[in-house]
Amino acid sequence: MKSWDEALGYAKSLTDVIEAPFYGRPAAKVAATGRAFLSMGKESDSFCLSLDRDTIDLLKETDPATFYQTPHYEGWDAVLVRYGSADPDRVIAMIERAHDYAAARPKRRPRTHR
Repeated sequence: MKSWDEALGYAKSLTDVIEAPFYGRPAAKVAATGRAFLSMGKESDSFCLSLDRDTIDLLKETDPATFYQTPHYEGWDAVLVRYGSADPDRVIAMIERAHDYAAARPKRRPRTHR
């Protein structure tokens, strides 16, 4: 993935995906669960994937040039992915895995305002 548009375009080609805001920024969400799995990172050279922490740890260990976390993301189910990875097939596989992770999680409950 060389750009946000390319990453989002691929994500939207997956099953049951909609484009919708996530924390005020564009994102790809699984429609059935309302869960975002790909979103714009705060960093201009990266996008963010929602994955389980074991996978995130493995990615950061095996390819830190592509997959990383800033202090903002540490401790959360989110990893940043730099554009222009030397292994685009792995990035595609991780987008698909993030999609499956979001699809398998329970549907988001609506927030209530108190």
